[in-house]
Amino acid sequence: MDVSVSPRRVLVVEDEVLVRELIVDVLIDDGFEVHAVADARDALSHLSAAWPVDVLFTDVDLPGDIDGERLAVLARKLRPELAVVYASGSRRSVDQVPGSVFVEKPYEPNRVCAVLTRVTQRGRRTYSSKPPLAKNASSQWM
Repeated sequence: MDVSVSPRRVLVVEDEVLVRELIVDVLIDDGFEVHAVADARDALSHLSAAWPVDVLFTDVDLPGDIDGERLAVLARKLRPELAVVYASGSRRSVDQVPGSVFVEKPYEPNRVCAVLTRVTQRGRRTYSSKPPLAKNASSQWM
């Protein structure tokens, strides 16, 4: 990783242990700083503790009373500038927070790295509305 570039810090929320371990390893190898948790409550605790996080990468179908959709809403209340990337293998659509991205499972870990890199390069800004589409893109769905 180039030390002149600020770190890309991602909070991974994935309840499936093997999936979580795989994506964490790939992200670390790609130069991300990663904190990983298994559920939304642990993610909210991490965000509430004011740890630096640039992007929330969350599974949609999480155990407990808070799923990934609700987690994103609560996370944005805590940190309006937080980028959000959802992942799901059972849903084809989610009620996304503005400016977020969706990745369908099963995903290629390197593709996730590319998506997370892109959203962290957008810079720290408040997502008050959906960002403009990239050239030749038809939506924010990946």
